[in-house]
Amino acid sequence: MGNCLGFYPGSQSPSDTRPSSSAHSTSKASGSTVTEKLSTLSGSNFSQSIVSGASTDEGFLDGQILEVPNLRVFTFSELKIATRNFKPDTVLGEGGFGRVYKGWVEEKTLNPAKSGIGMVVAVKKLNPESMQGLEQWQSEVNFLGRLSHPNLVKLLGYCLEDEELLLVYEYMARGSLENHLFRKGSAFEPLSWSLRLKIAIGAARGLAFLHTSEKQVIYRDFKASNILLDSNYNAKLSDFGLAKHGPSGGDSHVTTRVMGTYGYAAPEYVATGHLYVKSDVYGFGVMLLEMLSGQRALDTNRPSGQHNLIDFARPMLADRRKLARLIDNRLEGQYSSKGAYQVAQLTLKCLAGDPRSRPSMKEVVQTLEKIEALKSRSREAKNVSH
Repeated sequence: MGNCLGFYPGSQSPSDTRPSSSAHSTSKASGSTVTEKLSTLSGSNFSQSIVSGASTDEGFLDGQILEVPNLRVFTFSELKIATRNFKPDTVLGEGGFGRVYKGWVEEKTLNPAKSGIGMVVAVKKLNPESMQGLEQWQSEVNFLGRLSHPNLVKLLGYCLEDEELLLVYEYMARGSLENHLFRKGSAFEPLSWSLRLKIAIGAARGLAFLHTSEKQVIYRDFKASNILLDSNYNAKLSDFGLAKHGPSGGDSHVTTRVMGTYGYAAPEYVATGHLYVKSDVYGFGVMLLEMLSGQRALDTNRPSGQHNLIDFARPMLADRRKLARLIDNRLEGQYSSKGAYQVAQLTLKCLAGDPRSRPSMKEVVQTLEKIEALKSRSREAKNVSH
């Protein structure tokens, strides 16, 4: 794959153990087209039923929710041209949904362009044998097609033609956070402390936007492989295949079949199927812990007793003196010890067993911004002293 840029929306990391159901399969049964299956799933009006209203929180009004998805409908032949006929050397990543290809389109019209000319896009093509098919493709169009925010990956369009289901996204040049934290090689330099803070703040703003919108959206699959980075390391959430509307009518949760990724899913959700808005906050805490430590949430290659990073790290997060043993040694001391301790305290709050004890994502954003400002102030003080 050459310079593989990571697991694009809908593709999965090797550790992803997202449950699936035979209801998601898209076998090519004779006389049953993709369009007919979509109609069966939710009536023919599949893009008319999702999100309404705008963000109600002034701090996150740089995003908006559209009444109707504003997406380009591509033909399959157009996407064949854009990806050079889905040539193997254009593959960016692969996962349970299918392969993601690099493609080229004209910037204004989004018409297919010749290789290397125009705007680069990522084209996700459903594998007909995928177990994660129609429902998640539909959810992606319905949510991401209407949600617009600087920290959400932009869905540009889709193709629904015969048995072909494809999605077209903006291209994220630096791939996934997971690659930068856990993959070795010259393509993935260790992330500095300041970049880790920047990425955490961007991802937190994306989640806060979803949670504070008039009709709350629970992301449900927050993890490092779903956080993509543009050329300037701006973080954007991708893969809305498991997103759900939050509770309504005074309810505290929605009850749903357990889906997601082991290690990131909140304990109350795994145990009961009760999904809270703050179940996402738990996943964010897991990601913060991975960024602090440079270690995966679950890794059976670690010594016995350390397979589950949360259980192993919790005592160190609470002790300022022990914390240094946990922090990623690739940071080589190039971080604020005060800032790291504050991030550790925030991580513990996000990982609280009771969802009511976890902070809101708005509070998480504010805390991380204060930690980042602390770093800036200390730099200014050094400059003045010189």
